Amino acid sequence: MTTPEELKMYSDYKSPFAWLAFDPAFALEEKFAVKVKWKPFQLRIKGSGQRSVYSEYKVKYSYLDARRSANERGDKKIIRGPLKIFDTAPALIGGLFAEKHGKIVEYSRRVFELFFKRELAVDEVEAITKFIDEFGLSGADYRAYFNGDGQRDYENAQQEASTDQIFGVPICIFRGEQFWGNDRIPMLERRLEQAGLSRSPAKQSA
Repeated sequence: MTTPEELKMYSDYKSPFAWLAFDPAFALEEKFAVKVKWKPFQLRIKGSGQRSVYSEYKVKYSYLDARRSANERGDKKIIRGPLKIFDTAPALIGGLFAEKHGKIVEYSRRVFELFFKRELAVDEVEAITKFIDEFGLSGADYRAYFNGDGQRDYENAQQEASTDQIFGVPICIFRGEQFWGNDRIPMLERRLEQAGLSRSPAKQSA
């Protein structure tokens, strides 16, 4: 059996477009011989008052567009704009912690959902600790990881993002080629088909 090729996906929990891309990206594992490798990336955003009026217009449009995209797909996603700029490092390190326990997909789905409902403070270690406990993993182990190896793993991921020339999220990388945005997933699928990585119908349904 051929070893699946790595498909990186850089993501940040404060991006609605990263949320829209998340499940479709992981669904590629069912159709193609790829393994999605989730990577945390801290999206740097200017706050209100630091942006030009045109950037303010763009922010409002972006959330409108994200909601329209979700509605067109039939997703029942509540996407509310955040009330401040979040440093998502606690939640992203939580993602690295969940990944080590084989729970990155389930963890991320729930974090995205609660964040855009304004029900989870992704910038607060205490809030993420409580969430992880309720999620079914050990909050105490997360705190130990956050205060220790998690910082190293997170910084390594940011350095890798710099090497990969990441400038936003979601960005998927296949064989060094970037695909930016949830609307580039179909283009990525065609690239995987061209690479001969489509799984047989029998294997897809197995």
